[in-house]
Amino acid sequence: MRQVVLQMGVTLDGYVSGPGGEGDWGLPDELPDVRSWKVASLRQVGTHIMGRVTYEQMAAYWPTATGDYASFMNNLPKVVFSKTLPAADWADSRIARGDLAQETAALKNESGGEIMAHGGAAFVQALSRLGLIDEYRLVILPVALGNGLPLFKDLARPLRLDLAEAKSFPDGTVIHVYRPMRTTG
Repeated sequence: MRQVVLQMGVTLDGYVSGPGGEGDWGLPDELPDVRSWKVASLRQVGTHIMGRVTYEQMAAYWPTATGDYASFMNNLPKVVFSKTLPAADWADSRIARGDLAQETAALKNESGGEIMAHGGAAFVQALSRLGLIDEYRLVILPVALGNGLPLFKDLARPLRLDLAEAKSFPDGTVIHVYRPMRTTG
């Protein structure tokens, strides 16, 4: 069974974007070592999943982009979860309109590499609330916003995570990989 992995940038205070969805936090360019770690992570991916807003932003950017991430974003299958998006025209994209848990379970049963979730905030929060994320790869950036859209919201109970990996970089970026503790009984 395939794993659902969230790989997402997050601020020191736990936000994935500013209150209006802003993502430009005045940080310097990504270090080559951070990029190498993220590229290695992308090599494990078989499918990208995302919500409608993120899909529309990515579909407007990636088809003409170049660089280390472009081929991964453009050449891998993409599934956008939306009940309102009329069509998914970005190459190798399809729309999942059904129940989030059922659609995700079906994807996990398909063959291929990891399923990487990209966002936006509401989509990622819904995945977390439903316990659908098998691994959190958090790229923690050295900035605090004070308010914004949080990574976690409206959890029914505390989400206990085990730290599987931690790596720090000279620019203050820290990558933490967590796996939810699975309870039995």
